[in-house]
Amino acid sequence: MRKAVSGVFLTALVITGCSSGEEQKAPAAGQAPASAETDKLRAALLPVPTGMKVAYGPEVGAFGTLKSTQQGLEALRQAKAERPECAGAAQLDAAVPAVAKAPAAVIAFAADSGSITQAVVSLPSPAFPKALPEQCTRYTADVAGKKVTYRTKALKMPAKGDQSHAYLTTATGDKDTTAQIGSVMIRRGTMVMSMLVVGRQVKPQGIFELARLADETMAKASA
Repeated sequence: MRKAVSGVFLTALVITGCSSGEEQKAPAAGQAPASAETDKLRAALLPVPTGMKVAYGPEVGAFGTLKSTQQGLEALRQAKAERPECAGAAQLDAAVPAVAKAPAAVIAFAADSGSITQAVVSLPSPAFPKALPEQCTRYTADVAGKKVTYRTKALKMPAKGDQSHAYLTTATGDKDTTAQIGSVMIRRGTMVMSMLVVGRQVKPQGIFELARLADETMAKASA
């Protein structure tokens, strides 16, 4: 089972010492032509948060073909997880044809303190990822040659859209190097928003505020 956008890929940037603020430009060849639907998806993306810069995107196209999706899938292929099914649990499954072919837009923001990656996908019918299985609250994986332990807890986020959930994962590597990943999923009708917040320390209240802003932006784009 393949999932994207992958927290494994984003965690590797922090755990292995790569810069979370490294600029990544989306390739023009992979972008879809402008249309009313892609314009709507672009409008559903967050504006640049205070103190951050655009590190990637916005890129639009079929969800399965986006650069961030492909990077996430490649990271999952390379990571040797104790429980492979857990690496992308509670996220959109890019192995499902309807999801892979769905129109999507993605953007990433970066600062010295961490990064935010957001994807908005327009599905053909309402769908939402299942909650994180109990066995996936703790597992280990080999990421870029380093053993990383992932511990995840569900957050009591105020309800957003038609469906929503949020999690906070702490990833601990060699010499107690740690990173945290806040993940949020929100559905409004057939539009699903996925957001990953990565840094040395990610506060739940900050995740909730970003979720509120993302939900408001989605609502305006859907109106």
